[in-house]
Amino acid sequence: MCGKRFEFLEHTADAYIAAYGKNLPEAFENAALALFEVMTDTGNVKPLVEEEIELEAPDKASLLYSWLEELIVRFETSGMLYSKFRVLKLEDGKAGFRLKAKIWGEPFDEARHVQKVGVKAVTYHRMEISEEPGNVVVKFILDI
Repeated sequence: MCGKRFEFLEHTADAYIAAYGKNLPEAFENAALALFEVMTDTGNVKPLVEEEIELEAPDKASLLYSWLEELIVRFETSGMLYSKFRVLKLEDGKAGFRLKAKIWGEPFDEARHVQKVGVKAVTYHRMEISEEPGNVVVKFILDI
């Protein structure tokens, strides 16, 4: 791993992100952090409210998509911003992959949370998951 949690890659219209981790759960956590960093300065988002997420998907790419989409939907429906993510379980089961995570954040407050760019959706376009021992990279594009 290169020491970074995530970085924004060159893309003409959308946000193209590479998120890093020493394992797949950590890369998913950093992907979630990058998602919210597109929207606001996550350093100003206090981890006051704890929520839980459980997801299933047939493969890792679908699970990454579902994870990020769930976070976008939660922001859109409840106005919650998140800044702390902990993937408790990410496993390959009989029906596909399962993820269980805790997320922490607070309601959007326009006085404290600078609005950067709105995220419409995550896409499968150019989505990649690269795994080597001790180094995982997930790449994805956010439609902004």
